[in-house]
Amino acid sequence: MIYNKLLDFPENFLWGASTSAYQVEGAWNEEGKTSSIIDIYEHPEGYEDFTIASDHYHRFREDIALFAKMGLKAYRFSIAWSRIIPNDDQKVNRLGVEHYRDVIEECKKYNIEHIVTMYHFDLP
Repeated sequence: MIYNKLLDFPENFLWGASTSAYQVEGAWNEEGKTSSIIDIYEHPEGYEDFTIASDHYHRFREDIALFAKMGLKAYRFSIAWSRIIPNDDQKVNRLGVEHYRDVIEECKKYNIEHIVTMYHFDLP
């Protein structure tokens, strides 16, 4: 089936955006986050790492507002394990949990369905 315009899609089609924590958050060493396997990966010369990325960790509110302005109805994002359970002692980092709670609440504010994945490049 070929769709020529958005109106041709079924009404219940879920338009959305997706990200991975490592690729967008930045803030790789803030508020208790520790390194993940991808943080210590050696990047080829001429390639950037994602220590800053698009700074979604600090800018998620404006990013989600832009999603809403674009008419998106869903946001699939990943949770960085190394942000919520940063050490071998298995203690939960309250600040990491609060961050993702805030992301979810911001999605709800704009009636954007949140879809969460627990792994995307960043095993602790």
